[in-house]
Amino acid sequence: MNTTIGNGFSSIAQVTDTYLSAQKTGNTHSNLPQTSFQDILNKTLQESSHEVHFSKHASQRLRQRDIELTPEQNDRLASGVEKAGKKGIKDSLVLMDSLAFIVNVPSNTVITAMDSEESKEKAFTNIDGAVIV
Repeated sequence: MNTTIGNGFSSIAQVTDTYLSAQKTGNTHSNLPQTSFQDILNKTLQESSHEVHFSKHASQRLRQRDIELTPEQNDRLASGVEKAGKKGIKDSLVLMDSLAFIVNVPSNTVITAMDSEESKEKAFTNIDGAVIV
């Protein structure tokens, strides 16, 4: 009786020989890319370092003030945060168009957002630098 047990193998010996010989030659994952954990981590950190996040408070302020950022404005904001980081600023005021953002630079997180009317009435505290984009 000639019965196959799966994937075209007719005996356990064939399965064992196929997989054990692949392990000995190191070909068990030959069609998978050989990327190290460090490479993946570096790529992830590099990609996420340019993305600006909005705290719950900042998101609420944007909604309350009917502020919608365009993709171009998001890019400019991220660029401003990156510039602040290169200058060693930890908590920055980022001025863009008629908007003001307080940003925690190490976490790339916008803490609050204001439009021109509201920023005229406020003093900005707890910042150690400002960037105009």
